[in-house]
Amino acid sequence: MADRQDSEKESRRILERIAHETNPAGDSFAGRAAKGMRDHVTAADADRADPIEVWGTRFGRTLGLLLALGLMVWLVLYVIRGS
Repeated sequence: MADRQDSEKESRRILERIAHETNPAGDSFAGRAAKGMRDHVTAADADRADPIEVWGTRFGRTLGLLLALGLMVWLVLYVIRGS
């Protein structure tokens, strides 16, 4: 019975998210993208009952974001210098 309730809650959550994302009167694309990025980096999808998982996910995603930004800056500098 509990498994069915969990499945129903998950289904409702998915349907609400789809309805929110496809709502033409909702936020702009840039606003949704920024919120999605913030939620991703702050580990909004991690299990809140496990603080180690939350902080580990936040740390890893932030480190990955900084690494990606650093590589983009390096690439731009490399292309501008022409070497």
